[in-house]
Amino acid sequence: MKILVIGSAGQLGHDLLKTLSPDHDVTGVDIGEIDITDPDSVRGVIGRTGAAAAINCAAYTNVDGCESDSENAWAVNAGGAGNTARACAEAGARLIHISTDYVFDGSKGEPYLEDDPTAPLGEYGRGKLAGEEQVRRELPDGHLIVRTAWLFGSTGHNFVKTMLRLGRERELLTVVDDQTGSPTYTGHLAAALKTLAETRLDRPGVYHMTNSGSCTWYGFAAEIFRLAGIEVDLKPTTSEEFGSPTPRPAYSVLANTRAPEISLPPWRQGLIECLQVLEELTHDTEEPS
Repeated sequence: MKILVIGSAGQLGHDLLKTLSPDHDVTGVDIGEIDITDPDSVRGVIGRTGAAAAINCAAYTNVDGCESDSENAWAVNAGGAGNTARACAEAGARLIHISTDYVFDGSKGEPYLEDDPTAPLGEYGRGKLAGEEQVRRELPDGHLIVRTAWLFGSTGHNFVKTMLRLGRERELLTVVDDQTGSPTYTGHLAAALKTLAETRLDRPGVYHMTNSGSCTWYGFAAEIFRLAGIEVDLKPTTSEEFGSPTPRPAYSVLANTRAPEISLPPWRQGLIECLQVLEELTHDTEEPS
């Protein structure tokens, strides 16, 4: 199958190219090759590649930045999603569009199902939700909307790489302990998306895909430091004390009920594999009691 990966220079796009290439004719494009805020640019790229399916990983993901730069964030996260879906519809291509757990407000207190009511708290979540709605409207029978969460990988900027750096630079770190989610390794998500592309393109709708299990950001950081053998004085804090300018869901674990046969490993396994690639895994991988 000819597959176009939009946002191929990002951490998920990078792993998608690596995962898809052995079995499919894959083209990756990123900023400089495509502008998803420009309908003509998207239409031209999809037309030239002749893709049967596109996977849209491009997004404005700086959650705090979306609050201060909402116009550009919406142009990418909402308008860009709509442009991509419209171009796919015109070309007769399918679309896998990546969305987020931040479309929920976190008040449910148990894993969110694919059809649970959405209620985003900030501009990032609102823009991504608007993007979902545009994808559904422009490509009603040819879309998969895949919500995921807390992405990390061996490339790009992410929480794991930030913690590894800060853990070596500072003696004391404080990390929020009142937000719970499912850290998701891009290598595992890329494999799941490959399976979706191969088996589910004729079954449109919303899918939830994350590594299994959950933790807080503090718990995630503690396990990063343990596995990497980094000694740092790590302290838990609250979101209010941390002083983030943007509200975030307190609990945004996602339940995969639409494609349960496509299950991702536990998040700790994803972290171990990521640290192995980064050559940062130095400690016992047995789960602490």
